[in-house]
Amino acid sequence: MARKWFGTDGIRGRVGELPIMPDLILKLGWAAGHVLAGHVKGRGRVLIGKDTRLSGYLLESALEAGLASAGLNVLLVGPLPTPAIAYLTRALRADAGIVISASHNPYADNGIKFFSGDGYKLPDAVEAEIEEWLERPLTLPAPDQLGKAKRVDDAAGRYVEFCKHTFPGHEDLNGLRIVVDCAHGATYKVAPMVLQELGATVIAMGNQPDGLNINDGVGSTDPALLQQKVVEEGAHLGIAFDGDGDRVVLVDERGQLVDGDQILYVIASAMQAQGTLQGGVVGTVMSNLGLERALAAQGIPFQRAAVGDRYVLEKMREARWSLGGETSGHIITPNNTTGDGIVAALKVLAVMRERGQPLSALVAAMPRLPQILKNVRLGQRLDYRGFPEVLAAIRSAEERLASRGRLLVRPSGTEALLRIMVEGEDDAMIDQVADEIATAVVAAMGKAAQGN
Repeated sequence: MARKWFGTDGIRGRVGELPIMPDLILKLGWAAGHVLAGHVKGRGRVLIGKDTRLSGYLLESALEAGLASAGLNVLLVGPLPTPAIAYLTRALRADAGIVISASHNPYADNGIKFFSGDGYKLPDAVEAEIEEWLERPLTLPAPDQLGKAKRVDDAAGRYVEFCKHTFPGHEDLNGLRIVVDCAHGATYKVAPMVLQELGATVIAMGNQPDGLNINDGVGSTDPALLQQKVVEEGAHLGIAFDGDGDRVVLVDERGQLVDGDQILYVIASAMQAQGTLQGGVVGTVMSNLGLERALAAQGIPFQRAAVGDRYVLEKMREARWSLGGETSGHIITPNNTTGDGIVAALKVLAVMRERGQPLSALVAAMPRLPQILKNVRLGQRLDYRGFPEVLAAIRSAEERLASRGRLLVRPSGTEALLRIMVEGEDDAMIDQVADEIATAVVAAMGKAAQGN
C-alpha cells in the first residue's frame, strides 16, 4: 500500500503546509504512541530530540502532547544530532526515539524521524501502521492514564562521552588545528566539545544558530567558506556537518573537499589493515566508481544499495558487514545504527594519527571519476518513464557512456526534484549528457503542463 505521509526518511515538508502542521503532528504523536504502546509492556517512554530550527519548539510541543494523549511518557533532550537520539534511545532504554529535523534542508522545512528502541529507523511496516492510526478519530484515555514529560539534563554530556570512546584510547588530537563547521545546526555545541576534550585546537564556525540560519551558506552542503577558512588558518583539517549531524564532509590541509566516498575509503582501508573490517563496504547507486575500484584493489568487497542511509544499513545488516555510507557523507560505522558525522570524522582523525599522514595523502589512493549531479525541480508529480523523449535521451546517454561511466536518473526521496547523475572519464562529455537529459525532462514537464 502506498504511504501517504512517510517518505524515505520519515515525514518532511515546509512548515505551515501539510504534513508539517501542528494539528497533524499532534495526531502523529498520538498515532505513533498507540502503535508503539502495542509493542511494549506497561507505560512506554519516547525520547524526543531536535535540531535548531525555530519551528522545532512548536513541533516538539505538538509531539509531546500527542504522545502523552496516547498514554506514553516523554523524555526531552533538546537540540542534539540525529545519531545522538539513536544512541540515547538505546542508552536510556527508551521504547522509541524521535528526531525533529529536516536535515540539510533550509530552515523553513522540518520533519519527523523515528527510531525503534534499538536505535534503528522504524521498519516500513511500522510506519504503515502509524499511517493507519492517523486515519482514526483521536480519543483520550482516562485522565489518570495520560503520559507526562521530563527533560534529560545530561543528554549532551552522555553523547559527548560516547563519541570520545569511539576514538582510540592511546591516541589524542594534541597539536591539531581543526576548523569545524556546524551548519548552525544540531552539532553546534557537542562537536567542538568532543574535539577540544580530545586535545584539538578548534576553530568553530556555523556555531551560532538563531533558528533561521541552519544550513544557510554553511555546512556539508555548502563547504566553500570552510575550504577557505582551512587554508587561511593553516589548519590540518576541516569538518563540515549538516543541520542534524548525521552527515559529514571533510576538507584536507590544502583546502580540497573530501566527500563521503573518500571518507569510506580511508576508514575501510584502515579497518582492513587492522583486521577489523567485517565483510566489505556498502555504498549506494550514487557512490563513485573510483571507490569501487580502489576497494577492489585492496580485495575489499563492495555492494550498492538504494540512496538513503536506511537502505545502506539494511544491506549491511543483511550481509553482516560493518561499514557503509553515502557520497553525501552519511557514514555508518560499527559503533552506530545510523549515520554519525562526529564519529565518522573521529575515525578519519584516528587514521591520520596512527599513520602520521595528512588527509590529502590518505585519499590519494582513491582517484575519483568525474561526476556531475543536476537537479530538475518538478513543479508537479512527474514520472519521467512515461515520456518517450526522456527515455530516448537516457538511452542515448547510456550508449555514449558504454563501459566508461554510469548514469542514474531518480526522483529525490525528500524534495520535489529529479536527480540526474552522470559519471565518466571526460568532464565535458558527462556535462553535455546531463544537460541533454535535463533539457528533455523540462520539455516533458512543459508538455504535461499544457495537457499534451
